[in-house]
Amino acid sequence: MSTGMRRRAASTAVTLTVAGALGFGLMAPVASAANGPCYDGRCRTTVSAPKTIKVNSRTFGFGKLKITSISSRTVRMSAADGALTGSTSPGGTVQFNNLKVWVRSVSGGKAKLQLFPTRR
Repeated sequence: MSTGMRRRAASTAVTLTVAGALGFGLMAPVASAANGPCYDGRCRTTVSAPKTIKVNSRTFGFGKLKITSISSRTVRMSAADGALTGSTSPGGTVQFNNLKVWVRSVSGGKAKLQLFPTRR
C-alpha cells in the first residue's frame, strides 16, 4: 500500500468516526428532551405527588411511572396503569420490571428520586 492510500484511509476513518459521534450525540438529547429527562430510565429528579414520569415503554414494559403519594415515611408509586404498585421509605428502592427507583430522600412533601435501569 502506498503512503497516499494510507493517508486517505486514515482520514476517511477519522471523518466517519467524527460524523458518527456528532450525529448520534446531537440526536440523543433531542429524543430525550421530547420525552422527558427520565425516558431512558437514567435520571435524578425531585417530585411532588401526584406526578407522572415518562419512560420508554419498549425498554421497561410500561410508559408511565406514577408517583401517587408522598409522606415523610412512604413514597407510593405505580406503573402499567396500576398493574404494578410499590412503596418504600426514604433510602429504599422499588423495582418495576427492569427499572429501579431509589427514593433518595423526602422533605416538605417532595421526594428526591433516582431512576436507573437494571439488567434483565
